[in-house]
Amino acid sequence: MIDLAQLDDLARRLSNLVPPGLREGREELQQNFKSVLQAGLGKLDLVTREEFDVQRAVLARTRDKLEALERQLAELAAAGDASKPPQH
Repeated sequence: MIDLAQLDDLARRLSNLVPPGLREGREELQQNFKSVLQAGLGKLDLVTREEFDVQRAVLARTRDKLEALERQLAELAAAGDASKPPQH
């Protein structure tokens, strides 16, 4: 979800960048900036910080499990090689 307070702040900062001679419609301009920002951000495929953190935790657990399985496989392969008699 997009933080509307941050959008308001960004729209306000953008309207402050407008030259002084064009500031008569400042509130309208600020509202237009906010609408354009909301529309543009709405088109992006964004996730919330919470969703990102959850997926990062899932990835970290998956990586740990994969590394553990790789170690087990290497140990089993080494044990299998050690039990075979040498071939000539």
